[in-house]
Amino acid sequence: MQSYEDAVSFLGNWGPFQRRVFILLSLLSIPCGYVVLSVIFLLAVPPHHCSIPVSSNLSQDWIQASIPEKHVAGKLERSSCSRYRLDLVLNLSAGEDSLHVDHVQNLSVLLAQVPSSDMMLEGCRDGWIYCKQYYQSTVVTEFNLVCSDQWKQPLVSLLYFVGGLCGCFISGQMADRFGRKPTLFGSLLILTISSTAATFAPSFPVFTVLFMLMGFSQMAIYITIFVLGSETLIGSTRVLFCSLCLPFVYNTAVVMLPCTAYLVRNWRHLTLLIAVPGLACLPLFGLIQESPRWLVSCGRLEEAERLLRSAALQNRVEPPAVIFHSSMVEKTEKEKSETYNFFHLMRIKKIRPIAFILWVIWLSTSLSFFGISFNLSSLDGSPFITYILSSAVDFPGYTVSWLTAGYFPRRLSYIGCTLVSALALFLLQITMHSSTTLTLVLALLGKFGILAAIGVIYVYTGELFPTVIRNTAMSSCAMFARLGSSVSPYLMQLAVFYEFLPWIVVASLSLVVSLLCAFLPETFRQPLPDTIQELKPIQMFKWPCRNGPTSKDDLRPDAPEVLRSTRF
Repeated sequence: MQSYEDAVSFLGNWGPFQRRVFILLSLLSIPCGYVVLSVIFLLAVPPHHCSIPVSSNLSQDWIQASIPEKHVAGKLERSSCSRYRLDLVLNLSAGEDSLHVDHVQNLSVLLAQVPSSDMMLEGCRDGWIYCKQYYQSTVVTEFNLVCSDQWKQPLVSLLYFVGGLCGCFISGQMADRFGRKPTLFGSLLILTISSTAATFAPSFPVFTVLFMLMGFSQMAIYITIFVLGSETLIGSTRVLFCSLCLPFVYNTAVVMLPCTAYLVRNWRHLTLLIAVPGLACLPLFGLIQESPRWLVSCGRLEEAERLLRSAALQNRVEPPAVIFHSSMVEKTEKEKSETYNFFHLMRIKKIRPIAFILWVIWLSTSLSFFGISFNLSSLDGSPFITYILSSAVDFPGYTVSWLTAGYFPRRLSYIGCTLVSALALFLLQITMHSSTTLTLVLALLGKFGILAAIGVIYVYTGELFPTVIRNTAMSSCAMFARLGSSVSPYLMQLAVFYEFLPWIVVASLSLVVSLLCAFLPETFRQPLPDTIQELKPIQMFKWPCRNGPTSKDDLRPDAPEVLRSTRF
């Protein structure tokens, strides 16, 4: 029976047509990569303290002394959400001469004579003064999302990632029904419009809705590009695109945002610039073609043949007289009649334990990855340099994940990467206050390990599930990954209870998922399962790196090719 790869093999693996698709789809990933870290810079919380109104006519010394100080992590810092009662300060300043105070440096000395210390403090009734060392303005500083309203800042981050979760689910349904191309450019249009509109957001609720749409479109763009590229390209070109080229271009765009944020310190101007890559990519609509494979699956063979004959003309090859035989149409109809859905992952006994383990792994790994990214902002030093270095670490991470997926067992690769991350994050607690440089290196090493693990688990997941339900299973895992990233903004809030608690949680999650991975069956150099019956059971209480002998009969030469990719 004819397969799609057999039908389009006359095009070859590499030619002008493939180069065109390769380059154009990689360029289209720039808008979604450029926006992914926007949540960190737009919602940054600079150091702040209570504002003292000018009408109080206090001297600079008294204004400085009006803010109480407290010890935080061994350092003396000014209070962010309270000040000494202004009427009390005014009375003391009026009697400054009688108190024989020439230069007031610490008002607490003068207030020691006040019997009720609980009555000495009040909230920031006149607003806040924000440090402008790194940011001229952010969403937090403009809408005052601090102190009693500080819960709104992680809420916006949560809704941004919830938007990505919805984009992961809805874009897949839209792409399957209306096509990859309209879904891709529709998402680009949404990103461009929502980012431009967010620049002029007059209130916090309006910005939140628009920012959620930005998260929705960011995830939808990347998924659609990945699917369109993997369906259009075949052979080694498809592997290279999915595993190296697309992630590298995507991450280049990620690195570009901290550089832009360093030059543009106003959040409204930065939001407007985020819309530029999407706007620049919209004219590419006429150069991108629909997925021929999707057209075939919909029974639109004439359109698919027309696109493939155009591709053959670009590659200067002669297409066959009939590209798709009747047997392929029959196969497509048969596959449609046996389609599985999400609920089969929980209903089928043989799949259920593997699905549950992978859902926990994807959720925890994504939570750890974004948790590290958010916690990097708590380290000393310039946030721009920190995140440029953090994004640059992704390049070797992508390379390592690709190499480990090609040459080492899946469980050993994943467990090794997560253990490296866990060890680095546990050691980080020792160096946090002794060496800023070493602390940053350990944090970046932790992120490197998690990123490499993400690349491995993506390949591993695709190899574990049978062909008949692989797409549904991968989409479900991606949704759990988005759920993990949605919770990640709240990790930083755990520092209120214990300074190192966010890092401990991330490191502990790496250890837990390493243990869970040990129960999954090994798939390295094994044929891909095509049916539920070929699915291997989970490994109960076996050494994770031990692989049983593989029968020669199990290694089918016609096994489907494994795509290597890093992440959505």
